[in-house]
Amino acid sequence: MAEDGIAGWQAWRQARVASLAAPDSWLGLTGLYWLEPGDNAVGTAADAAVPLPAGPVRLGVLRWADGELNWRPAAGEPQPLRTDAGGAPTVVTAGATTFFVIERDGRLAVRVRDLDWAAKQPQAFSGIETFPYDPAWCIEAEWRPLAQPQTMEVPNVSGELKPVRVEWQAVFRVGDSEVALLPMSVSDSRAFFVFRDATSGRQTYGAGRFLNAAAPAGGRIVLDFNRAYNPPCAFTAFATCPLPPPENRLPFAVPAGELRYRPQQ
Repeated sequence: MAEDGIAGWQAWRQARVASLAAPDSWLGLTGLYWLEPGDNAVGTAADAAVPLPAGPVRLGVLRWADGELNWRPAAGEPQPLRTDAGGAPTVVTAGATTFFVIERDGRLAVRVRDLDWAAKQPQAFSGIETFPYDPAWCIEAEWRPLAQPQTMEVPNVSGELKPVRVEWQAVFRVGDSEVALLPMSVSDSRAFFVFRDATSGRQTYGAGRFLNAAAPAGGRIVLDFNRAYNPPCAFTAFATCPLPPPENRLPFAVPAGELRYRPQQ
């Protein structure tokens, strides 16, 4: 069983590194720009609302009006844009630069990405250090309903609060401590957690780590902390990551999963 666990963890690590090394990685983001209602110029001009790292002075205009968002390129036909509110957003490509629009609490922002980011680094991205695999940190927890469902006000790195309704908790023991983690979201396939522990800010990312778990079954859920991973904001200033709620601040160290990311020089 331990070998199966190690093999699965190694495959997870390889997929994680491949994702972060890809052209559309979080490491390739060059900016996050909040839109204003009306016309927002996109291009390399100094006064562009959405400045690009390369390309024409005026690539086009993003028009946000009457609850609709449209892209009006300087050369080409206008088109409506999807934000990430309902799934994958529309991606606009101009050479090696792409951008797309995210929606956060009724506000819209543009994320700009350089697809050639890896070629501009002094060294190739080689991955993220982790704690050694430890089967003891693959924990089967109880999946208990809360006596009273609650709504958490979950902050993000931008200081905004998002209400998250919680009805379940994953309860487990570490040593003499019984603790519970509250999920940020639960679907038919998985539960998603954001947590902090005594390694945060020392060995691991200070704002906490993310953890995905397979959907609970039979009143149990497996929390494999070996697969605890850094949130996007550990790699870029242009992400809007949720922070761990107070309930998910564990009183002990979790020496498993990804260590703090240190960019190569």
